[in-house]
Amino acid sequence: MTKSSKVSQQVNQTISMKESPDPPFEETYKNLFDNISNEKDSNNYENLFLVEKCELPLVDLYQLNYGDEFERRECKKKIAKASKEWGFFQVINHGVSHDILAKMRMEQVKLFKKPFNEKMNIDKNLNFSEGSYRWGTPTATCLRQLSWSEAFHVPLSDVSSSKGLSSLSSTMEQFATTLSELAQQLARLLAEELGHKSNYFKETCLPNTCYLRMNRYPACPISPEVFGLMPHTDSDFLTILHQDEIGGLQLLRDGKWISVKPNPQALVINIGDLFQAWSNGVYRSVEHRVVTNKVKERFSTAFFLCPSYDAEIQSFVEPSVYRKFSFREFRQQVQEDVKKFGYKVGLPRFLVSSH
Repeated sequence: MTKSSKVSQQVNQTISMKESPDPPFEETYKNLFDNISNEKDSNNYENLFLVEKCELPLVDLYQLNYGDEFERRECKKKIAKASKEWGFFQVINHGVSHDILAKMRMEQVKLFKKPFNEKMNIDKNLNFSEGSYRWGTPTATCLRQLSWSEAFHVPLSDVSSSKGLSSLSSTMEQFATTLSELAQQLARLLAEELGHKSNYFKETCLPNTCYLRMNRYPACPISPEVFGLMPHTDSDFLTILHQDEIGGLQLLRDGKWISVKPNPQALVINIGDLFQAWSNGVYRSVEHRVVTNKVKERFSTAFFLCPSYDAEIQSFVEPSVYRKFSFREFRQQVQEDVKKFGYKVGLPRFLVSSH
């Protein structure tokens, strides 16, 4: 190869890197990739990838909203049962129009397809809070702690303040409004199934405390050794997820990883840590993860029902399994643990017996 063609090749590589939408995972985490053989030698390595396939409990919300009294009662029981036994369920006829979901996906793909360097500095253009664009895992000390994904983590207050600025922001607002109503309806129902009628969620989970997270999981050349999202539980009350047809969501059930089959008509609902504490352990916040795909990228959008930082999380049943804590205290503890150990400890920190 001549000197000039070498230079030309280098220039082309630089240009393609600048134009590529993918974050520089392999360059940034090179030292972790160099240690991959050491990780494979560990005893638990193979167990990480033993997976069974299953269908999540499926709930038709048409019965809840338009059915007779018996159908409504049965629908509520089904939601509560899935929240106790699985911590996850799917809903169809959920009231979020196909048009909104399709438009949200289209806008999201358009955003993520921008060059990586542009996404790094896009917050101001979109009127999002600084640091809303995230990728990888800065605290990762081994490959299993690395998340091969990128996301826009956007508080609903940012969504409403950028209303009408672009087709993305107006679509996000439509999407967030409908999902927020659904989340409030499900939270209220789950509280009532415990015999607890209250305005707690309406009063504490306000639009400015909840957020949307748009996710992209680029194709990963070393899948499945790296997760798209490492195993975790959600630090909220409820999460509503709209995923594409690629699949990759898995949850831990009875000590086994279960692969969730995508349903294009459904939204996936899961219980978060705060609801587990609030329900005194009746509803389960279950560990879940996203696995990567060697050749296909995956998109999903999640809505998180969160309270204000000062909101107190306390079981209304005595004796309580968890001590009373604020959402701020919970988040700070999670951040400290992630920094110290590389992973979240979560609710076990707040058990009454641990004090």
